Order: sequence, then structure tokens, then C-alpha cells
Amino acid sequence: MKPINLEHPIARGDTEVTVIHFLEPRGTGWLKGVKLFDLMQMDASALTTVLPRVTEPALTEHEIRTALHPADLVQLGAEVAAFLAPKSMTQETSTP
Repeated sequence: MKPINLEHPIARGDTEVTVIHFLEPRGTGWLKGVKLFDLMQMDASALTTVLPRVTEPALTEHEIRTALHPADLVQLGAEVAAFLAPKSMTQETSTP
């Protein structure tokens, strides 16, 4: 998963979070309590549950609900949805 540069940094005390990296999730424990369909649809509630489990620095649910700009949530959600899609659906096909 590629790092995401936030268009609207999140203030954390004296610092700002400007880039979010994704941890490589293994197994399905990080999906507990959410529906895959909701994640693929980039449902805000599902993303609020999952993003703290797979982001570095780890976003908190409170930050996602109150400080994360909607445009940045879309960027993060698109990356989660792309990760869940089979590689055959995400790879570009080349023409000879």
C-alpha cells in the first residue's frame, strides 16, 4: 500500500501528521466488525473502524471523525478498497 500525503494535515500537539503509511495487514483480524462490501464502498463508519488498525502513525477514531478532511478520507478509503481488490482487477493491462 502506498503512503498517502494528506491535503489537510492533522494537528497532534506540537506536530502535524502529513503522511499516512499503511501497515501490511495479515489475516482477517483487522477486518473484525466490518463488512467487506462497506469497505469496498468506502463507507465512512467502516473506514473509521479499520483505519486505526492499519495506519502509521495510527489514526484514532476521534481524529478520523473530527480532524480528518473528507478529501483525505476518500484518499485513504480508495487505498483500502484497492488493497482488498484482487490483483487481477487492479493491474493495468498492457497492449502489445
